[in-house]
Amino acid sequence: MTERLHPLLVASDIDGTFIDSRERVTPRLRQAVTRMLRRGTPLVLATGRPARWLQPVLEQLPVQPLCVCANGAVIYDSGRDEVVAANTLKPETLRYVVKHAREATRSIGGIGIAAERAGTSANDAIDELFVVAPSYDHAWESDEHGELAEEAVLSEPATKLLLRNSDVNSAQLYELVAPAIDASLAHVTYSMPDGLLEVSAPGVTKRAGLEYVSELVGATAKDVVCFGDMPNDIEMLSWAGTGVAMGNAADNVKEIADEITATNDDDGVARVLERWF
Repeated sequence: MTERLHPLLVASDIDGTFIDSRERVTPRLRQAVTRMLRRGTPLVLATGRPARWLQPVLEQLPVQPLCVCANGAVIYDSGRDEVVAANTLKPETLRYVVKHAREATRSIGGIGIAAERAGTSANDAIDELFVVAPSYDHAWESDEHGELAEEAVLSEPATKLLLRNSDVNSAQLYELVAPAIDASLAHVTYSMPDGLLEVSAPGVTKRAGLEYVSELVGATAKDVVCFGDMPNDIEMLSWAGTGVAMGNAADNVKEIADEITATNDDDGVARVLERWF
């Protein structure tokens, strides 16, 4: 790793990385971020979460940052509560993915579907931003969704299509589904282990979102430090000048990282930031 006075941009995944297992930003990390901001280095949160799920994290921070949401499909300005860019899957592509995913998972009972839509604000009507088909088995307890007939779920552009089968883990589901989907039409990944895949438009990754943001602040890849723990972080950690895997990261994330820090429950992000700030 080439040492520098300090990075020009710091980007971090949220779950399993920036927040601890109690979903808190620790005092040590908040202090490190405050020092970083005083030195003029911006923070970007890069997450699989939609913008509507950011407020519990944002209210713990000394800044309202730009956020790369939905694995890179949405760029959200939290200070203005505005979606500034969105890359969506067209309805015909959503139907294609569901058809081929069902064929690929016939032996394990198929998949249920849900869709995230971009909207214009994190405060748009929740039942319009997250819609699920009746057969969808929620991976988390939710009353923040609208339920529609499957064709209605697939009838409008989506930033993310969710494919769910609770009988297998996400890695197993990925091994079945990913080879069946033309990568030039859709990008398949996952960010939690519970039998849930996330499908976005081709080229949509956290890396692509960060490239967009880095241009805004005048940073190049070598000036960027990224933190992550799951496979949907691999592209951005590989791209960044310094890609840091958490101590609790998946093995394939650790393999590509420039360095490995402590776990999210042991202030892994703060420990690295304290080297510079």
